[in-house]
Order: sequence, then structure tokens, then C-alpha cells
Amino acid sequence: MIRRSTWIVVAIAFGIAAGAAAASSKEPQYIGANKCRTCHKKELIGDQYGAWQKAKHSQAFEALKGEKALEIAKERGLASPPSETEECLKCHATAYGGDPSKFAKAPLDPEDGVQCESCHGPGSLYKKKKVMSDHAKSVAAGMWEPGKDEKICLGCHNEESPTWDPAVGFDFEKHKEDIAHPIPADVKGKYIEIEKKLKAEKRARGEAVEDEEEEEE
Repeated sequence: MIRRSTWIVVAIAFGIAAGAAAASSKEPQYIGANKCRTCHKKELIGDQYGAWQKAKHSQAFEALKGEKALEIAKERGLASPPSETEECLKCHATAYGGDPSKFAKAPLDPEDGVQCESCHGPGSLYKKKKVMSDHAKSVAAGMWEPGKDEKICLGCHNEESPTWDPAVGFDFEKHKEDIAHPIPADVKGKYIEIEKKLKAEKRARGEAVEDEEEEEE
């Protein structure tokens, strides 16, 4: 079984190579849900991070350790537990087994399951607030639009999955609604301006303003 402490050691080793590649790479790289959390944990923008934590995607790795997964592994004659098997992890953990150059810092921890970038694409080029606050700019910088492209979901929700039911298939519209986590309509495209106004009002009242992590270059 993959243990978090073991994965940290592996991530550090791979991170050295990834860091070198990142210095000159202009290709989008994975940054991880914890980085997305910086902005997307806020109620103002819709707390997409909180919605993800409550959804099945965040528990995808844990599902591989459940009784159902173990039964399937036995039926298929897997040589190792599902939580250690690449054919399972490739869809139950974001960017599992990816080349170090595909990560901004280090490989993502498989125990974090299916993170934001499995559906929205590697975020290094669209992560900045000034880009993310403009949907068109985000897409131009490489952000995927899973709500408009069923193929993104079908990359894993297909006949290769041991739980696939051909009689049911994949109901894209239904599942899209099941995991919906929209930015409020009155905030979308105006997040920076609204946030600045709210912070200014707090300061005027003498209230503390939460500091944010500085954006990385």
C-alpha cells in the first residue's frame, strides 16, 4: 500500500528533475488541488475546493482500498492491490505515473485522488488570478472545459472500467450536474474587482484581511 510518508520521499526525488524541467518549460504542468485551493476555497467564488472534497473524485484513491475494488482485483487476477496497480491508478489518481517534466514541483500524491486538473487540465499556465478571473483567457492559456467536452470524462468513464455497464453507459449531462461547482453568476468575470472592494470595506471597518499566498511566476 502506498503510504503518504513514502510518497513524500518519492515526490522529493522526482521534484528535483521536475524543477529543472520547469525552469525552461512552456508546456502546461500539474500544480495540484492544494494550489487551486488558494482561491477556490473562498465562499465568494463558490468554494469549489470544498465541493471537490465532498465529492467522489476526491475519494477515488480510497475507493481502491474498498471491498468492491478488492473483489474486482481478485476476479481479474491482479498481481498487486488496486491501490498499487497502474491500470487502476491511472484513473483514480491525477496524472499518476507522469513524467517529472509534467509537474511544476513534484508528482501529485495519489492519495489525493482525482484532483481538479484531471478535468480542467494542468494549471500552471492559467493559475494566476488575473488569468483565472477571465474565462476566455483561462481557456486560451490551456484550461479544459469539461462541461462542454464529454471526451474528457470518457477518458476514464468507459468500457475499460471494471464497473462499466454497457446497458447504462455514461450519462454525461447527469454526471455533469452531479459534480457541478460553478462560480456565482454575479461574481464570474468580476472576482478581482469585487474582492478588492470587500477587502477595502473590511480595512475601513478596522477588520483583519486574510493574506493570500503570493502568485508564483
